[in-house]
Amino acid sequence: MKTYPMFINGEAVRGAHSREIINPANGRVFAKVPEATLGEVEAAIHAARDAFDKGPWRTSTAQARGRILFRMAELVRKHASMLAELETLNTGKPIVESEFDMADTATCLEYYGGLANKIHGETLPVPDNAINFTLKEPVGVAGLIVPWNYPLMLAAWKLGPAIAAGCTVIVKPAKQTPLTMLEFMRLVQKEIPELPPGVINVVTGDGTAAGATIVESMRVDKIAFTGGTETGRNILRGVANSNLKKVTLELGGKSPNIFFADADLDAATDGALFGVFINQGEVCSAGSRVLIQKDIFKKFIDRMKEKTKRVKLGNPMKRDTKMGPLVSADHLDKVMSYIEMGKKEAKLVIGGRRPSAKNLKAGYFVEPTIFETDNKTRIAREEIFGPVVACIPFKDEDDALQIANDTPYGLAAAVWSRDIFKCLNVVKNLRAGIVWVNTMQPCYVEAPWGGYKQSGHGREMSLQGIEEFLEVKQVHINLNQNPIGWY
Repeated sequence: MKTYPMFINGEAVRGAHSREIINPANGRVFAKVPEATLGEVEAAIHAARDAFDKGPWRTSTAQARGRILFRMAELVRKHASMLAELETLNTGKPIVESEFDMADTATCLEYYGGLANKIHGETLPVPDNAINFTLKEPVGVAGLIVPWNYPLMLAAWKLGPAIAAGCTVIVKPAKQTPLTMLEFMRLVQKEIPELPPGVINVVTGDGTAAGATIVESMRVDKIAFTGGTETGRNILRGVANSNLKKVTLELGGKSPNIFFADADLDAATDGALFGVFINQGEVCSAGSRVLIQKDIFKKFIDRMKEKTKRVKLGNPMKRDTKMGPLVSADHLDKVMSYIEMGKKEAKLVIGGRRPSAKNLKAGYFVEPTIFETDNKTRIAREEIFGPVVACIPFKDEDDALQIANDTPYGLAAAVWSRDIFKCLNVVKNLRAGIVWVNTMQPCYVEAPWGGYKQSGHGREMSLQGIEEFLEVKQVHINLNQNPIGWY
């Protein structure tokens, strides 16, 4: 069993207390990490503050920061196999998916490495004999709070723009899945000595302790959080009670995946299943509400049912596995409680059980599950974050839009039809931050990610992602040599 340290001010810190990390595929403890104390979290904040206010990082060039991000990307690519295996052991996601995540992590770091020296202000033509321009400056110390479903990739979504902007950071991985971030940081400490101490600190522990300390600290200038909506509310309360620091929130979703009768049924069926069953449904943008036009409702449900039978549950380290276990026993209990609720309020089409295979009983596996329902049931309205889909019939375009927008969330949506006019009208009227047409779940660092309504504040990735870690300073240079003459 391996024990991993935290990283504070350039040093590996073992900590006085530890937390056991469980392999969700078999329920066994396979690693230990520190459970950060209040003092250790405060030490990480202090290190980040000093590195920003006093250290060489403050005068580092954009080119130097970009080179560091390129080196980080190289490390991820060089050690991709090891990191992917560790990600799968820690999260339960199939190894093939973890490999894609490592490639996306490296691409994100490369993107922001290239963007680091392209941050600039603008000159403004004010009506005076003056020169007026803006500067873009780092916001300061950033707390990066990362969820458990894409541990290293979503850390990179925050770390890349923060470092490119010139911030210093405290990274707080999810308590269930800290291992790839800790292993990545070990590689960075070993292979990138030019990174000054205190620029990147990683602390592990519970969100109500470590996370809350970062959120409420008067010495932290920015919080970037991905996770549940209720935790997002708590973060806003914590920020309101401290220094009103800047906040980016990427929260939950109940994304509609809309299928019109003229859609290509083969592509549409694949899109419906991929949209909700990828990563065991543990995806904030999961198409967990499948809206199907009544003309094809029964046919489409039958096709989904038949294809779902081919989804192979199994050892996530095997390359032919399509669905691994859920991340933890607690999360399995939550998902199963929703499934039992669904059996009472909706029609079960397929799934809804723990698998009976002997080799899966010790892990946190659940069958991919499909329900027929309407948009009023709890399984259609609340985020389950598992492989559970609510299939809802609709009559026409207006009905589809009414159902799709009838949700407190607004992260993502998709629409499937051969009629481009219909697709674009739906795109225009959907209240969601990301809308896909005739596909589901593509995600690129070049494009902004974030939602409307209770799905969050701000955007990650793309040019907009780095703006979240910058402040704008106006500079006015007076060219009039005479006194103002007001008095």
